[in-house]
Amino acid sequence: MKLDRICLRNFRRLEDVEIGFENDDTVLVGPNNSGKTSASTAFRVFLGKSDFKVHDFSVSKIFELDAFGEAPVDELPPLPRIEMDLWFTFNADVEFGRVFSLLPSDVDMASAEVGIRLNFSVLKKNVDLLWNDYNLFFPPLKIGKRKTLSHFLSLDGNLSRYYSMQFFALEAAVDGLKEIPLDPQEGKEALRSLLRIDFVDAQRNIDDQEAGRSNKLSTAFGAFYKYNLEQKSVSEEANLVIDENNTRLSEHYKIHFTGLMSVIQSLGFPSINDRTLEIVSTLSPEAALKGNTTLLYLDADLNHRLPEAYNGLGFKNLVYMAIQVSHFHTQWMNTAEQRPLCHLIFIEEPEAHLHAQVQQTFIANIWQIVKKAAEAAGQKDLLPQLIISTHSSHMLERVDFGRVRYFKKCHFAGQDKSKIKGFHASTVQNLRKFKPDEKSAAGVAEDDKQTLTFLKKYLRLTHCDLFFADAAILIEGSAEKLLMSEMIAKSAPSLNQKYISVLEVGGAYANRFASLMRFLGIPYLVLTDIDAVDPKNRRSACRADFPGAVTSNASLTFFFNEAVVDKLSLITKDQQILNDGDCMVAFQKPTAVNGYSGGKTMHGRTFEETFTYQNLDLFKTAKIELGITISSADDHNLVHQSIFERVQSKQFKKTEFALDVASSSEGWKTPTYISEGLEWLDKRLSSTSSGGAA
Repeated sequence: MKLDRICLRNFRRLEDVEIGFENDDTVLVGPNNSGKTSASTAFRVFLGKSDFKVHDFSVSKIFELDAFGEAPVDELPPLPRIEMDLWFTFNADVEFGRVFSLLPSDVDMASAEVGIRLNFSVLKKNVDLLWNDYNLFFPPLKIGKRKTLSHFLSLDGNLSRYYSMQFFALEAAVDGLKEIPLDPQEGKEALRSLLRIDFVDAQRNIDDQEAGRSNKLSTAFGAFYKYNLEQKSVSEEANLVIDENNTRLSEHYKIHFTGLMSVIQSLGFPSINDRTLEIVSTLSPEAALKGNTTLLYLDADLNHRLPEAYNGLGFKNLVYMAIQVSHFHTQWMNTAEQRPLCHLIFIEEPEAHLHAQVQQTFIANIWQIVKKAAEAAGQKDLLPQLIISTHSSHMLERVDFGRVRYFKKCHFAGQDKSKIKGFHASTVQNLRKFKPDEKSAAGVAEDDKQTLTFLKKYLRLTHCDLFFADAAILIEGSAEKLLMSEMIAKSAPSLNQKYISVLEVGGAYANRFASLMRFLGIPYLVLTDIDAVDPKNRRSACRADFPGAVTSNASLTFFFNEAVVDKLSLITKDQQILNDGDCMVAFQKPTAVNGYSGGKTMHGRTFEETFTYQNLDLFKTAKIELGITISSADDHNLVHQSIFERVQSKQFKKTEFALDVASSSEGWKTPTYISEGLEWLDKRLSSTSSGGAA
């Protein structure tokens, strides 16, 4: 049996979400406070490992609770509830008997799916009791406002006094899902029979003791021995070793405690008719490992041992996680009676203290650990499902695209977006379901298969923090990337307080990200080049002001359905904002240049050209080197042509150019098309904020 998906409603940020799970490992990603922790915490509280708190209700439901407290007795609104639906796939030939009580009468065994709903709500008989108790505790006030119902329920023990867990089997019906009530005890037993959940929490305090006494790994090894290795053959072997040592220790005690025993006997105890006293060693294998064994690190070359605390946090975290995962998995496999059919292990932020290469090794190999353990136990089909939450872009480089679940911040239901800036809810996007469907302005779709293949390769091969960003900037090449931080500081400094992912994608590929950005709901800025070419020979670059010039940039033709440079130059800033205000495509247009009057402009073909035109004074005085001499006496056309030819020449190195600019102490200006784009992105992100808890 496998857990296929869950549906959560009204739990913290997760107002109404569905999270699908892979049969092996699933990776939860998203910005800080986007709800990843809430997803794992939901399992803790619904399965009884933790208690519900009033602030586990979504923000909108807190408002409903308080509205209930203010309503007249004859107009009490419904009280909110928190729900989790769990949907399992099962093997009908083997597991039918264990799920029988949850199956509808007309079950289609071909689907082999079963659902159970956990509902944290107020029973009908408790509604009046809650209302009366609240009014007694906080009577209505003639002046001022009394404490809210949510405050009353937050007081010690109040929430559990009125709210309780209800269980339902789920059955598909014409108008949705039909609830079939289960007795609470029957529901608990059914759930225990289906599901075991374990948690490997983020290791914040693995070294929280003084260096000489830190023994968290030693304790973990002891627990693993106690619960997983005390089989008969192992126990007999350990007992033999311990018995030999007990005999020796007892002889040692007899010699060294003789004097003390004589003193005791001189006091008249024991009397002559009583048994004598004897001190013996009674070590057990479990006690020896748990309390009397220390994990040491041995340098074989120097024959030098160091205590556990003297190794790095990353190594200890890695070992600890491996022990924990193996421990939980082995316990599940060794369950003798009524083993739960499905096993989930949540691993929270495994990247803590690990450097990039080890992070990638962990995510690539953790599944192999459980597979090998199952094979060694002769139960190769008993495999858990691993749910890994991470903030590591390094880990994502080694994760299959379809295993990712992206937590995206959003407004909660019914919220007036024009008045509220904060994001207090989240949705969850299943990248297994992602299909490129973006069409150009002409309605022509990209090759979906080719686009999906490109995106998978890009995200696998490129260090990409896209899934943790507030917004993204898609740029042409290395020069823009090297200077982007300084350009942001000059044009939109508050963007430095946001989490911005800068992706170097080139002009030919920015459009391939359009569907993914829309799917994820990430605002993005495309900074691309006009890339003018001769209309009669599209392989020949030409000046952007060349008569009839067209663009070779696939992204521009895709987004605007236009190739003629002169027509692209007429597109307004408002027309450059696409995707319902979540995207802006910025590119070079003719701009005025210092030193030339009469409306004379220069139109850059690339970033480097445009940067030079708009900072021409610095290049004329050689405060920034271009590799050619530009005289103030030269006319407009000569300068324009000289710069174009220099940037297009094989001798021109874009990266060196950017490094020269970056190292310059002179006050250069950001090209207009880039500053306009950055200002738009700053304004777009300022219209929303990332409020809310995890």
